[in-house]
Amino acid sequence: MTAPRRALLRWLPRRRNRPNAELTTAVAEADRVPRADRFGFGDLVLEATVDIGSRPGRLVMTIAGTVLGIGALVATIGFAQTAAGQIARQFDAAAATHLSIGPAEAEARGGQSVATASLPWDAPQRLESLVGVEAAAVLAAVTPPENSITAVPINDPSVATAAPPALFAASGGILETLGGTVVTGRAFDAGHDTRGDRVALLGAGAAERLSINRVDTQPSIFIGGTAYAVVGIFDDLQRRAELVDAVVIPTGAARSDFGLSAPGDAIAHITVGTGPQLREQAPLALAPDAIDTLEVSAPQGRSDLARDVQCDVNVVFVILGVIVLLAGGLGIANVTTLSVLERTGEIGLRRALGATGRQIAGQFVVESVVIGLLGGLIGAALGVFEVLAVAVAQQWTPVLDPLVAVAGTVLGALIGLAAGGIPARRASRIEPVVALRGNA
Repeated sequence: MTAPRRALLRWLPRRRNRPNAELTTAVAEADRVPRADRFGFGDLVLEATVDIGSRPGRLVMTIAGTVLGIGALVATIGFAQTAAGQIARQFDAAAATHLSIGPAEAEARGGQSVATASLPWDAPQRLESLVGVEAAAVLAAVTPPENSITAVPINDPSVATAAPPALFAASGGILETLGGTVVTGRAFDAGHDTRGDRVALLGAGAAERLSINRVDTQPSIFIGGTAYAVVGIFDDLQRRAELVDAVVIPTGAARSDFGLSAPGDAIAHITVGTGPQLREQAPLALAPDAIDTLEVSAPQGRSDLARDVQCDVNVVFVILGVIVLLAGGLGIANVTTLSVLERTGEIGLRRALGATGRQIAGQFVVESVVIGLLGGLIGAALGVFEVLAVAVAQQWTPVLDPLVAVAGTVLGALIGLAAGGIPARRASRIEPVVALRGNA
């Protein structure tokens, strides 16, 4: 005799010698109905969801843990991708538009490196004739006499001598090429360079060291005793930041006053994406008969530094999200365990009426999965909203893979499945007699 039949007959009044034919027929028909048809998966889901809705306060508190976990994970991954995108964009904005060409070097006797070639003085004009080059200039370090850059023509022996700023020679358009900003005054141009005018640009650091903060009074500095008129002060270089603490004079003046024999480097500001072709064209434009004597530094793609920073940011944020998610999973497990303890009598009654241990376990597992799924869905939506809100507030471009939100929802269900496994197994092992006796 099956369990449902025994339970049903137990609650019927006993009548001696008067069998009820209708009852016997009904019980026999019930035995012939397959058990899967009496309690299927749909019934299991219905029982689980009805029980979840019967405790709205507990449901809200349980879902809150999962919402925080999934929301934190989705948001942190979104923040990581957005922040990494911003960092990479800042790195690439400077790296992807910078081209540098210099002479190859060889090791001479004594371990010193010497240049094997020299760049032409008209290198900027040659480079600007190439498609993709927006601005070009030449730059060379100049070695002036020791401690010879001052803002006064007379040296006072009683005053401690300060280290002079560095001295560089450049062609016109150097600030445009390097992305600098003129703080006051103006930059020298190609005319100053061609004529060899004794004018100078001061980086903000060098101007502060020389105590010059304006050019409307026509200040001058003295390099090796020769006066150079300061025409401008610049700052905020996107590349070659060392020039901020230096004095820059035209190459024409450096050639005549300091014997500069050749440019050090040719630099160019290029259009994004033209680096690979300019890597091949620039040597042909500058030294068509000896392209092997030049070294070209051109962007190929995203910088390695940007990729490294992006990976580090992703790892940190994902670790934080996983920690918060584990806390949400533990919350589901605790609430499910407490639910099993509170519903021991109900479990015993269901077992007494014929429910199997697998059906009891399945009910609690489905409850945990539904809780996790709801928490994952709400948490993923909140995480996406947080990323969008922060990106809009900071004027960033939000970056978030749509699969992350979908994965967050699925992950919530998996967390619920894992968290409800042990309590469900415990509920399936409760014996009906023990449960009903303990509940009484």
